[in-house]
Order: sequence, then structure tokens, then C-alpha cells
Amino acid sequence: MSGGLYSGSSSMTFTFTAVGVGDAFTALHYTSCLALECDGAVGYFSFFVLRRRARLLAHPDVAARLWDGHLAAGMERLMPAPGEPPAPRGFDDYFELTPLSEAAPVRVGPFAIECRRTIHHIPTTALRVRAGGRSLGLSSDTAFDPSLIAWLAEADLVVHETNYGVHTPHEKLAELPAELRRKMRLTHCPDGFESDAIELLVQGRRTEITPS
Repeated sequence: MSGGLYSGSSSMTFTFTAVGVGDAFTALHYTSCLALECDGAVGYFSFFVLRRRARLLAHPDVAARLWDGHLAAGMERLMPAPGEPPAPRGFDDYFELTPLSEAAPVRVGPFAIECRRTIHHIPTTALRVRAGGRSLGLSSDTAFDPSLIAWLAEADLVVHETNYGVHTPHEKLAELPAELRRKMRLTHCPDGFESDAIELLVQGRRTEITPS
């Protein structure tokens, strides 16, 4: 990990829960998603229940089409009450955006987050997240990229995707050094996928990150 990152107290615990582990076509799981926690919502929940905007972190290339390309269809017109005309809403009504940077870590609470672009046909970013003196690497969707593998390998634990097509082939990951494979977990796998070389994430399981 590069120097200067906020790490918090060495006694803090850094954990994540695999909320989903499946790919875009899964019939058995939620799609890949991790919930990170260090010692201790989505836009509709924050807006209606918490009555505040949700904090959202995203690379600018990802955020650029997030509203028009994904969220606006279900969130841009709200019905205040029966019989009243729909009220227009925009991205800033739901979210407080913090852009991620490829130039320097972005600090949010106990987390320091680095990112880099991956090889994919839509904008995706790999992440290195440090908290509590530990670090987690997340590949995001990507073709096999040795330079990305080296970047992620600096983390104490690496979560890497594997799938077909433009994604990273499992056989490429299975050829990595044993030391790296021991601290790697697989996600975004096709339903029914198994690996003898690298441990798979289990949906719903909470994992504590320990120094490698």
C-alpha cells in the first residue's frame, strides 16, 4: 500500500460481509456486493426513512451516467400524495457524491480508498481500501490484467472476480503464486462454479481482514 493512507488505530477491526456473490445472470445469489465495516443505504431508504441524502463514492466516469443511465427511471418523479402531480427529483436530492480519484486516496470516515480503472467495456474501477491498519483489494469487473493483480496484491486480502467473456478466466488466477492465492477470494462467479485453487466468497458470510 502506498504511504500516507489513513489507517486509524491498530486495535480497530476491519471486516466485510458478502452481500452478493453472483454474476449478472445469477439465479441463486444476489449480484456481487460487499458491505465494509470498521468497528462498528441506498438512496430511497435515506430519502424516505432517514430523511437525509446517502453518501455515495464513485469514480467520475462511473458517476457520469449513473443518474440518466440507471437511477432516473425510478427516482426522478415522485408522487407527493394521491391526486397530486408528480414532483421532479434529481440526483442531488438523494445523494451526496464524493468523487474517487486515481491520483490520491480519498478518505471517508475510517476508510482511505484508492482506485484505478480496469479493462472492461463499461467504466469500472478496482479499489484498495485501508482501515484499522489492514487493507482490502477489490478487482471489480475486468479482463485479466497482470499489472492490476500486482496492484491488488499489496492488500492483506484480495477479492477478485472470475467469469466468462470479457472477464478474468479462472485458469489465469489459478496459475498465480500460492501465497497470493491463499489471500484471494473469488466473486462474480457463474452459478454452480467451484474452484480447487482459490476460496470462493460465501454470500452472507462476514470476514475479518487480518494482516498478511
